[in-house]
Amino acid sequence: MKTSILVSVVVLITACASGPFGQKVKEPFRGSGYESNNRFFRGTGKGESTADNVAKSKADIAAKTILAGQINTTMKQVTDQYLGQTQKDRASDVDDKFQSLVREVMNTNIADLKKIGEEKYFDKKENKYTVFIAYEVKKSAMLKFLKQQAKANQTITTNDQDVIQKILEDELKKTEE
Repeated sequence: MKTSILVSVVVLITACASGPFGQKVKEPFRGSGYESNNRFFRGTGKGESTADNVAKSKADIAAKTILAGQINTTMKQVTDQYLGQTQKDRASDVDDKFQSLVREVMNTNIADLKKIGEEKYFDKKENKYTVFIAYEVKKSAMLKFLKQQAKANQTITTNDQDVIQKILEDELKKTEE
């Protein structure tokens, strides 16, 4: 009788340990400290390979891709604000100039990129490395860099320059809240 109760308890405990989707896995760099907020863009990446340098490269690319996507989304919002404040008859010309500026910024090194974590694991059974990397970029540094690039861009008119600077200043204030 005691044996059957013990077996039932063991079965119940193991059944509760994994849900209908399988067992939950806790990976590094999860939680609010690794999520984007009003002050930081943050991205994490995971890479797997039998070669540790390839696993690291995959994790690096994955984390930077997430960051670039977030930055691109923010820049699109700024572009939409910019287009909303300029004349509609020149909207396509203005949009081209601003998109060119954003691409220029994105093609340069992301301003103030900082690695906030890296962990490497080796699974002997599978003979593979797994690397996790986390990066962050201060939103204020990215926006200040964009402002500098906009000032240096000779193709943007003075009026458009003023609008861009105002929008970027407004975005900078949001990072301080």
